[in-house]
Amino acid sequence: MAGTDVSPGSVADERAAEERYNPYTGRRVVPGVEDSVPTAAQLGLEPPRFCESCGRRMVVQISPDGWWAKCSRHGVFDSIGLARR
Repeated sequence: MAGTDVSPGSVADERAAEERYNPYTGRRVVPGVEDSVPTAAQLGLEPPRFCESCGRRMVVQISPDGWWAKCSRHGVFDSIGLARR
């Protein structure tokens, strides 16, 4: 196409950047569709089990003063960093 500066992979990259996943169910978040959140998570008692960026299951470690969760692609999320301790 003449006059366009769009590379073939850029549309897919934009979609991937916009996709979000429910951290408690792992389902993709779709605007306008309500996804249930467990009651314990609503009360702040349940750590996230899935990565919000990619939907992968995370390794979660719970301690008496908080939790941390590790995604193989996006690193470690800590309750202290999210002000949940």
